[in-house]
Amino acid sequence: MSTVRRQIVRIDESRCTGCGLCVSPCAEGAIEIVDGKARVVREELCDGAGFCLGVCPTGALSIEVREAVPFDHEAAEPIVAAKQAEYIPQVCFRCGRDEDAAPLLPVRHQGKSEWVCTRCLPALIHG
Repeated sequence: MSTVRRQIVRIDESRCTGCGLCVSPCAEGAIEIVDGKARVVREELCDGAGFCLGVCPTGALSIEVREAVPFDHEAAEPIVAAKQAEYIPQVCFRCGRDEDAAPLLPVRHQGKSEWVCTRCLPALIHG
């Protein structure tokens, strides 16, 4: 299969604790825990969006631009559909709104990985 230059998730194995928090935000199922570490197991399922980055407690995940197989929308569709069937919306740690009510962003706050809604974000930033 040919490759293209694109964004893809990179996992620093030395920093990964294998906690698995990055697996759920990956709607396409590209990340799994293998031998106690997070791994991009199928590059064609990684869209490079980086929703997994904000939840990593050790900062082991980053986005890199490199040669990789193209993202495969058709292969990702059934995985995304299966995950949506059992999906539990995330909630803002400050106000409790879920992502169906307001856009949420992953943040690190007081050493924890959290979700915050766009209404609460300014207060979090500016106090």
